[in-house]
Amino acid sequence: MLELALKGNRTYWIWMAGLLAVMGAGAFYYADQLKYGLMVTGQSRDVSWGFYTAQMTYFVGVAAGGVMLVLPYYLHNYKKFGKITILGEFLAVASIVMCLLYLLVHLGQPMRALNIFLYPTPGSMLFWDGNVLFGYLVLNIIIGWNVLEAERNGSSPPVWIKPLIYLSIPMAFSIHTVTAFIYCGLPGRGFWLTAVLAPRFLASAFAAGPAILILLCMFVRKMTQFDPGKEAIHTLALIVAYGLIANVFFLFCEVFVVFYSGIPSHMDHIKYLYVGLHGHSVLVPWMWTSVFCMGLAIVLLVIPRTRKNSVILFFSCILVFVGTWIDKGLGMIAGGFVPSALHHVTEYVPTMHELIISAGVTAIGVFILTVLFKITISIKVYNQSEKI
Repeated sequence: MLELALKGNRTYWIWMAGLLAVMGAGAFYYADQLKYGLMVTGQSRDVSWGFYTAQMTYFVGVAAGGVMLVLPYYLHNYKKFGKITILGEFLAVASIVMCLLYLLVHLGQPMRALNIFLYPTPGSMLFWDGNVLFGYLVLNIIIGWNVLEAERNGSSPPVWIKPLIYLSIPMAFSIHTVTAFIYCGLPGRGFWLTAVLAPRFLASAFAAGPAILILLCMFVRKMTQFDPGKEAIHTLALIVAYGLIANVFFLFCEVFVVFYSGIPSHMDHIKYLYVGLHGHSVLVPWMWTSVFCMGLAIVLLVIPRTRKNSVILFFSCILVFVGTWIDKGLGMIAGGFVPSALHHVTEYVPTMHELIISAGVTAIGVFILTVLFKITISIKVYNQSEKI
């Protein structure tokens, strides 16, 4: 099936060459980071996690969002998702690869990442996070590839795939739950010290993951002969709406608890993000942009007429992507470190190194996604023509 990825028109090869160019730029800047260390980033003593960690956190959610396809299709026999479930699984594969690479580039000494597996420490959330991420990656590769091969051969998937599919469902929930536990298990960070962080992460995942998949399905329908199906896309849009409502509700709960309790160490983080603190307000415009995007997206997705309009739905999914990325990426990471545990305000702004290296990592993920989608769509289009 890999041979299908080697066949494409001029646009396809220009796209792949562009991704390789971005990877090359990322590799060049990463070599510089390896030489000089993390001093080339905007991270500091007070803000030790930055743009890399933000990207990793967001794409874990995108990967976990794939369960919103797997669960209805395999457990509840929702046939409308039959055409796009494999696309969701392969989106999870590309997302997890990016997550692991973001963790790798975040380390000053990348080889130390192997210590998670060489020297298991069950008391560490990083140990569990590394293992569930790798396990979920392997599961999705095995499931997606075997189901697609069976579809190409016109046969049923192997019997042993079913238990792996059922296992992947709790694994999808666990990857983002464990990621949230890394943050809320730190008592010195008031912004993260909340039991609602894991549900909030999952709610945003169930909005962001399907929203990105909708955008990809629309692109595929426009550029190829494969039609994912309008009803499947509309159902996904409804899932996005409910997930986004839950995410905003949990955010409101956070704000209420923080300000009603009146605990200064908790209030200062929210103040810094949304109104500024001690004259520091670099993230304020970003956070209000996030609130606006999520609020507008909820209105557009809740109303059936606007949700079922292709142009408005495309715009709504862009709003969901931007809003959740700012909220869970920039806001969640920087907001937990600023102000510091000693109430010092050290603002964080990513450097050119971080942005280009992150672009390179994302290009790797998109390259893998393009190859997997190219194979999948080629097989589906061929089977569709055979039936005709």
